[in-house]
Amino acid sequence: MTDTDAGLQQPYPYRRRELIEPDWRRLPGWRDVTAQEWASAQWQRAHCVKSVRALHQLMGDLLQDRFYADLERDQAERATMSMLVPPQMMNTMVSAGVSGPAGPKRAAAQQTWTEAFYADPVRRYMLPVFSDRRTDWPSHPHATRDSLHEHDMWVAEGLTHRYPTKVLAELLPTCPQYCGHCTRMDLVGNSTPVVEKLRFDLKPVARYDAMIDYLRRSPGVRDVVVSGGDVANMPFRNLETFVARLLDIENIRDIRLATKALMGLPQHWLQDDVRAGMQRLATVARARGVHLAIHTHVNNAASVTPLVADATRAMLEAGVRDVRNQGVLMHGVNATTDDLLDLCFALLDGAGVMPYYFYMCDMIPFSEHWRVSVREAQRLQHAIMGYLPGFATPRIICDVPFVGKRWVHQTEEYDEERGISYWTKNYRTGIETADPDALSRRYEYFDPIHTLPAAGRAWWREHGPAIDETAASNRAGASRAVAAAQVG
Repeated sequence: MTDTDAGLQQPYPYRRRELIEPDWRRLPGWRDVTAQEWASAQWQRAHCVKSVRALHQLMGDLLQDRFYADLERDQAERATMSMLVPPQMMNTMVSAGVSGPAGPKRAAAQQTWTEAFYADPVRRYMLPVFSDRRTDWPSHPHATRDSLHEHDMWVAEGLTHRYPTKVLAELLPTCPQYCGHCTRMDLVGNSTPVVEKLRFDLKPVARYDAMIDYLRRSPGVRDVVVSGGDVANMPFRNLETFVARLLDIENIRDIRLATKALMGLPQHWLQDDVRAGMQRLATVARARGVHLAIHTHVNNAASVTPLVADATRAMLEAGVRDVRNQGVLMHGVNATTDDLLDLCFALLDGAGVMPYYFYMCDMIPFSEHWRVSVREAQRLQHAIMGYLPGFATPRIICDVPFVGKRWVHQTEEYDEERGISYWTKNYRTGIETADPDALSRRYEYFDPIHTLPAAGRAWWREHGPAIDETAASNRAGASRAVAAAQVG
């Protein structure tokens, strides 16, 4: 007898869903945009939403003035990232089921549209507003701009050597889209009223040369994540040149290109020159036995459209070994069992993208409304097991400062009342080569205080350090100075 025969249902009912490309012409500012224009990467880049005014011009009378005021206040007082949303991403917000204002029911329709826009999961992390943020604990007392201390581990400017066999190469500090929760908010994007961004000191060519030189001198490194920023913002000939240089280094066996734009701007990856260039790189990689993959960043099933599937297919046909997704676990965006599984199946069934990781949102300033506790992350990991193939079941990861990626069940100890988890590690980073206690020390990670029981919240009010955003900023600057001195 099956569960259905017995009248029982699975906690999550799997249904194959067809991907849809929402009709962009439902938005007043794009009523006259042609399919040819929409397919153009150049048109997409030229028509990104970069300001409250631009959003107003796009949305027309769909939204009430209170939303624009809410967004404007956030940009002035809380936003760690400047506003930049490509049309492709805007089009997946409130993608269906809401009629526009018209006639005598205009006010009611506008109210409905506004509420739907407030609730939209893609909007919640791409266009955060002031009322989204918490007012009790807007930032954790231990939040920092460079929360993962990547600057501390620079071995060349922009090259972080945190793991024994892997490095992160930040080639550029810009993206085609800026996510509100960006873990590299201290370096990536334009400055905001509350965050003066740090900048690379060296010219790009000098930085790339220094990275390549280090990798040639480091036979223990076999894996390079090429990131930024987003590699889709780099002229492709320059990206191809850098990756080709990596392919010339004998010890490099894995190269991963990091780009949210596979979802946010799939039109870029569908351009003829990009497809041809990726095919050239993939051909060389295969001949050398190097695994060339693309890692993207999709946080909600609404973002997975036929154009995303087309771009993924184009990259796989070009010879890329795999396209994998690294999402971020965020309250209001995907932190439910159904949302996570809907996203994983949309990626796997609809777009051919491998669900890979979901990172817990990092402890950057003003991120507490997104973050979930370690216990909640553990519960979600348990809840999604058994539905997807094992090879496509994503791990939920806590990126512990000074430690690195850890599966959420790997806590050494966990004080749930105060929301402090303790972690250990099994390798030394580049800044710990002379530290005999690095492998026995316990490292701390902190849950959002508002998720704690009353006793835990009271403890933090009495014993927790005061929140000081200026100090967080200064620590990031000091971290970068230390790293720069190490590589200088």
